[in-house]
Amino acid sequence: MSISTADIKVLRQSTGAGVLDCKKALQETDGDIDAAIEFLRKKGLAAAAKKASREANDGLVSASITDDGKTGVLIEVNCETDFVARTDNFKAFVDELVQLVINNSDLTNVEALLATVSPIDSSKTVNDYLQEVIAKLGENMIIRRVARYDLNSDGLLDSYIHMGGRVGVLVEAGGSSDEQASQIVHDIALQIAAVSPQYVTTDEIPAEAIEAEKEIYRAQLANDKKPDNIKERIIEGKLKKWYSEVALVEQEFVKESKMTIDKLLKSHSNGLTVRRFTRFELGAN
Repeated sequence: MSISTADIKVLRQSTGAGVLDCKKALQETDGDIDAAIEFLRKKGLAAAAKKASREANDGLVSASITDDGKTGVLIEVNCETDFVARTDNFKAFVDELVQLVINNSDLTNVEALLATVSPIDSSKTVNDYLQEVIAKLGENMIIRRVARYDLNSDGLLDSYIHMGGRVGVLVEAGGSSDEQASQIVHDIALQIAAVSPQYVTTDEIPAEAIEAEKEIYRAQLANDKKPDNIKERIIEGKLKKWYSEVALVEQEFVKESKMTIDKLLKSHSNGLTVRRFTRFELGAN
């Protein structure tokens, strides 16, 4: 049968598929637009499945804080290339996911997000939507990680996106909310993005991690002729330096090396604390 240009245009607008694919879908379904959409969706799903084995190590980290400052979201979506990551379609998809998590308190992990209703079609899931975007943009994509913070008491939330979306941070602080506090907490988000601490304080470091670090230092000193008590003092010194690398409050402030993050927090008139933070970096565990 003859397929009109108008029908092809409608189908393209509905699916984002190419002209030839739309024409073929309409021919296969006798010009039925709805059936053609389903035909292309199935074809898209098949294409997405073939792409699923390809590495998706690029992408975008995005964050948002609600206007009332009570909810914060951080999300990482991966694709294969920087080229696709910078397209408006990919960015729009990530923005839609961020807003979806903002609006739904139950979406605290990837599994829940994939299973929820698509923001553009209530008859489909986010996973269905993901497959359609994969088919449209031609690369494997993965919704890799999701974090959502909700303030249940006083405090502040802040986010920071570094390197054009390659690194993102979400941080929750305890204390009064004022202009000085907001600036300090934002500086701390920047610190976390730049220096990548693993814990807030040394108290959070597992005992087994500390002991494993000590074992490394003992091995380094195994052939040293120094007395054991001297070796132990050297180990404690090395451990203190390690704490300053992995524990946020022990780190030197990137904007002022003579100040630690602990001192920065205490510089607020009423004092601040960091309750928790999440840092996503593209491709990192």
